[in-house]
Amino acid sequence: MLPGMATAQTSARATVLYDGRAIVVDRTTVDGDALWIQKADLPGINGFELKPQGACREDICIPIPRPMLRDAHFNLSAFAQRVGQRAVADPAMRAWSFSEIPVVRGAFLESRIAPDFSVPDRKGRPVRLSRFRGKKVLVVTWASW
Repeated sequence: MLPGMATAQTSARATVLYDGRAIVVDRTTVDGDALWIQKADLPGINGFELKPQGACREDICIPIPRPMLRDAHFNLSAFAQRVGQRAVADPAMRAWSFSEIPVVRGAFLESRIAPDFSVPDRKGRPVRLSRFRGKKVLVVTWASW
């Protein structure tokens, strides 16, 4: 049991459903609906790795407050809440299901390329964003409603 977790239950296994996969995780602790995993198991679940600057995946780093870390454990449920990820838990069955992580969702975030679109210029001629590939572009939008 982790220090300061009087109601926690330690067990060998839990199942995490994420990104179309079922990941069986050993050495977990359950505290209410919260799932605590070993820090080393995080990359295998969602691709994030704990570093001094936070939980990082490629060039995205999420700062992690101290209460989410305890010795070798990491509060996966609190992390999901922190990044706006929806989660459903069945602690009795030791199963947690997590939705997509909004900050890494979508192919345009993977490639860092904005989706192509077309807007009329001042003379009404269509201009496509793809025409500027390879160049830095500032897109400013405005709406009257």
